[in-house]
Amino acid sequence: MSNILIIGAGGVGRVVVHKCAQNSDVFKNITLASRTLQKCELYKKEVKERYNVDIKIESVDADSVEELIDLIQKVKPDMVLNIALPYQDLTIMQACLECGVHYLDTANYEHPDTAKFEYKEQWAFDKMYREKKITALLGSGFDPGVTNVFCAYAQKHYFDEIRTIDILDCNDGDHGYPFATNFNPEINLREVSSNGRYWEEGKWIETKPMEIKIVWDYPDIGKRDSYLLYHEEMESLIKHIKGLKRIRFFMTFSQSYLTHMRCLENVGMLDIKEVEHNGCKIVPIQFLKTLLPDPSTLGERTKGKTNIGIVATGIKENKERSIYIYNVSDHQKCYEETLSQAVSYTTGVPAMIGAKLMMEGKWIKSGVYNMEQFNPDPFMEELNRQGLPWFVKEL
Repeated sequence: MSNILIIGAGGVGRVVVHKCAQNSDVFKNITLASRTLQKCELYKKEVKERYNVDIKIESVDADSVEELIDLIQKVKPDMVLNIALPYQDLTIMQACLECGVHYLDTANYEHPDTAKFEYKEQWAFDKMYREKKITALLGSGFDPGVTNVFCAYAQKHYFDEIRTIDILDCNDGDHGYPFATNFNPEINLREVSSNGRYWEEGKWIETKPMEIKIVWDYPDIGKRDSYLLYHEEMESLIKHIKGLKRIRFFMTFSQSYLTHMRCLENVGMLDIKEVEHNGCKIVPIQFLKTLLPDPSTLGERTKGKTNIGIVATGIKENKERSIYIYNVSDHQKCYEETLSQAVSYTTGVPAMIGAKLMMEGKWIKSGVYNMEQFNPDPFMEELNRQGLPWFVKEL
């Protein structure tokens, strides 16, 4: 396989295009598609100047299965990389199913009209993908994605049984704006303002937004306030990590970020239901998105580092142990390489790696799969090669 179609031209899409061009021995034919061609044209120019790689560009409405099918039949890709919005997962999966091509995304399906995300609708494609003999790889970003692979790697090499997992996500970058989000504002703010959830002893426990806080000492960054959120990788990991008793997800937020978010929430700017304004119907959070800085423009001005990893505790040879596996990325170094900050970089690089392993036949099985269901070793090796080195620390 050598022909790929990338759908989505935001900050993550830019990284994916750059990294695929860097690995043009695998990705010999690259097509980038988005609703508008402006960013596609920019990224096409960038990869030509940097790597002397020519890519094709196309326009598509990813909400339309018909348009997607027409595009796939025109491009004839071996696989489709869905780097579009999570709302569009189902339409792109359906188009891939009907055309018989492999599928990959970085985040699970979100309901446009409900602040809720879950794998149920995507897992429902499993039988149909098996019958078509094609693969769907779900959540090949960082979290979900690399964090799932870290868990599978810990299970394979460090434990006989994992009892607890804490996923820890710290972005210590400074972009200089009073308030901005590091990825799609609508997705980011819906995720952060929703109730938290964690899984313990076979059941989900719901918390109020930001109700539970820990202070974690992140290597290369320091101690930061970290708040419990619900995150989608937990939904699949509870199915595939044997012996698991509890799993939680924590993310860092500054007090400035939280204050801005609470003010916006209090005046209704995070609402996802239509309201009428001067005779026009608008969705407040979508209007807010137009006012906030475009995350894809933050790269040049963002300084600092990210640290994302997992802490797993469990049993090895009848002894308790605790392992911390993590990656540290520098915003400015990511920008120098791909013209994108580290949040986009840490999502885009794993998307390329997942696609690379599929193209090479290392991660190909008929059906719908989450990241931890494949052998973690080749993915972990690629992380070191492709710019996301990882470290293991015994606690």
